[in-house]
Amino acid sequence: MARDRAQDNDYFGQLRKLLLAVLVLCLLAIFLVWRIDSPRVERFRAQVIDTVVPNFDWAMAPVTGAVNILRDFQSYQRIYQQNQELRRELQQMKSWREAALQLEQENARLLDLNNVQLDPRLTYVTGVVLADSGSPFRQSVLINVGARDGIVDGWATMDGLGLVGRISGVGENSARVVLLTDSSSGIPVTVQPSGHQALVAGDNSGSPLLTFLEDDDGVRPGDRVMTSGDGGVFPAGLLVGRVTQDPGGRLRVRLSADYERLEFLRVLRNWAQERIEDPGSLVEPDTPATEELSESADPLEEDEIAPEPADG
Repeated sequence: MARDRAQDNDYFGQLRKLLLAVLVLCLLAIFLVWRIDSPRVERFRAQVIDTVVPNFDWAMAPVTGAVNILRDFQSYQRIYQQNQELRRELQQMKSWREAALQLEQENARLLDLNNVQLDPRLTYVTGVVLADSGSPFRQSVLINVGARDGIVDGWATMDGLGLVGRISGVGENSARVVLLTDSSSGIPVTVQPSGHQALVAGDNSGSPLLTFLEDDDGVRPGDRVMTSGDGGVFPAGLLVGRVTQDPGGRLRVRLSADYERLEFLRVLRNWAQERIEDPGSLVEPDTPATEELSESADPLEEDEIAPEPADG
């Protein structure tokens, strides 16, 4: 048994060597044929290629498929990278869009503030709303102008559309604005076109009440409500809103100011008229001509007023 196995091993070993030698000779022959530069050999090579290569399409199919898969994978990687870059650019565009919208809104509000028609005698200071301290019991906002800007308690504040409230509390760098909707707010107004006097009283709702009307019959929903200037609380002619009616039948004012987006407020400088303590200051001061006339008239007046001397 051991002898037969040794013989088989020798047989297969010799066969492998023979096959290897034949393969080497074939490869060497092919190399030589492919390297010979001769027209006959060139024609022979062309005939061999035309005969053999078309019959080997089935053998090249796996290679072609593998190459296509590799190319598709590389293309997928490029598409994935482009997708990630587009996602990053989209995020940046969204942030830029939000910033552009905010700037557009701020610009629109500033334009509205510039378009408000005011009394030419009134000047104003524009401030930015810092915080909203509104609550169910008190409605007010803070603005970034204060005593350093000459702000005084009681001055009116407006946005680009209408009256917002009044200054109530002034700090060095900030001031508090009590809104018209606050329950402590009450301003005298005139209803146009009827001209009736009334009072807009806040009740912590979005539409304050219209109370103390002279004649309810002369007021209709849609009438304009303007400040009357009575009591010196606010300048006359500031737009407050329009008359509306609630389901209970009570008259209210739909405010023109946009309370949902208060970003900029215009504080109207309303310097109160100078109080005259001495009525004599109303008299026009004497001119030099009147002074001479008064001096020349004094002796006559003294002679006329002087008593006659009594008889001995």
